[in-house]
Amino acid sequence: MTSAAPQQQAGQPDRNRPRRGRPSKEDAAETSGRIIETAAQLFAAQGFAATSIEQVAAACSAGKDTIYRRFPSKMALFEAVVDSLRTRTLARLEQEIRSAGGAGDALARLKRIARWFLDVNLDPEMIAFNRIALSEAVVFGDGRHDQWETDPILDRLVALVQEAQGAGALATGDARVIATHLLHAIVFGPATDAMMGRTGWSTPAARDRFFDQAWTLFLRGAGS
Repeated sequence: MTSAAPQQQAGQPDRNRPRRGRPSKEDAAETSGRIIETAAQLFAAQGFAATSIEQVAAACSAGKDTIYRRFPSKMALFEAVVDSLRTRTLARLEQEIRSAGGAGDALARLKRIARWFLDVNLDPEMIAFNRIALSEAVVFGDGRHDQWETDPILDRLVALVQEAQGAGALATGDARVIATHLLHAIVFGPATDAMMGRTGWSTPAARDRFFDQAWTLFLRGAGS
């Protein structure tokens, strides 16, 4: 004769029911990444003002509370999206620098990376976020990305300028100022055109023509 299982008394917890624990670090990171990726798509497509936390929550199937626990405001979420974009851009830049490591002399490496900067700033995602910054005057937080002090992307270009200076290929002077002027000469015009919707820079041939002219002018001013 078998005995019946003891019945749970009212008000007592069911010890056989699996408990819902806190999500693992991997799950939490995956959720944060999914939120950032979804928000990036919406910000790029709609702009900052037109994108809401509610839209992000619906698009990535996450609750608003889940988003707000990670990002206390829409600005905080936007800054996380920008940080993610910058992190990915830096990783791509470092890969390009490694690839250029054995390619010619110091000036040739600088030229290759400068050409890379033109392409990356004409990437549709980069154009979209630059357009947000320009047209909607979004303030990027507390100045963490001051290009003169804490920008690791610019730092990599500065190091290449210093390498070219050390090889005697560029004039002496403040390498950060020279790197900034190089970026302005290479990127500003095409990136501004792209943000305005002009399509003249969509082909590699058009970019090559512009870059060759801009590089020649840069060397006239900064060459040794």
